[in-house]
Amino acid sequence: MSQDEFCRYVLSEGRRLYRDLPWRGIDDAYGVLVSEVMLQQTQVKRVLGRWERWMGMFPSPDALASAAPADVLAEWQGLGYNRRALALKRAAEECSQRFGGRLPETVEQLQELPGIGPATAAGVTAFARNLPAIYIETNVRTVFIHTLFPDCDAVSDKQLEPLVAACCPEAGQVRRWYYALLDVGADLKSQVGNASRRSAHYTRQSAFEGSRRQKRACLVRIVLACPGIAVEQAAVRLDAEERAAGREAVDPQLFAGICVDLEREGFFRQEDGRLFP
Repeated sequence: MSQDEFCRYVLSEGRRLYRDLPWRGIDDAYGVLVSEVMLQQTQVKRVLGRWERWMGMFPSPDALASAAPADVLAEWQGLGYNRRALALKRAAEECSQRFGGRLPETVEQLQELPGIGPATAAGVTAFARNLPAIYIETNVRTVFIHTLFPDCDAVSDKQLEPLVAACCPEAGQVRRWYYALLDVGADLKSQVGNASRRSAHYTRQSAFEGSRRQKRACLVRIVLACPGIAVEQAAVRLDAEERAAGREAVDPQLFAGICVDLEREGFFRQEDGRLFP
């Protein structure tokens, strides 16, 4: 398939499969950033409604920067990977302090913000500013690998980058192009399977239930629900939730390690044997 044929196929299928999502067609770079971060390793259906509510509570980088971490984490509950919420808040703080409450203009400056990698920076550039950018995420990989690498395994992003760059249209048409890629990729996954599993960068997500990650998330919820809870009582609560789920009690060393990690990462602080968000 030639490049022209590929692009015509994507745009034609993209028109047919277009999803009218609330964060699409907007020029608000911050709003697009929030959607990109929420959608990392999270299904669209889980983000619907949550993005609108977040934007109502924290409508700008300045609003998010000034919000209490506990409020930010509480609003993020249910979206998974709580550290994304704290990274988003730190990015907002930098925007507030360094860029007058706005997101910086260039891909390079965007990547200097906490938690923003190449794909997120490219997404903000493409979707909010309608400017050319090399945007590679799982649905984009799916389309390129399924269509152009049908018999290949371990396809690297280095192989995809020149193709993605060559297909990216001129300013003003970028948003439409990547929406088409995302919608075609989502449809391919549901119809023929996830071709992005043949990417060199694909990693199978480990099971959440019973994992250390699950215990971390549970402990964060406990502290958010009971600010100032004694460390010992938090351990008892976590044990009770684990036992209720049919799992063993949490090893004291594991609990202590989780507490140290969460405190270091900014999820809560310890004062006089108590945990505060």
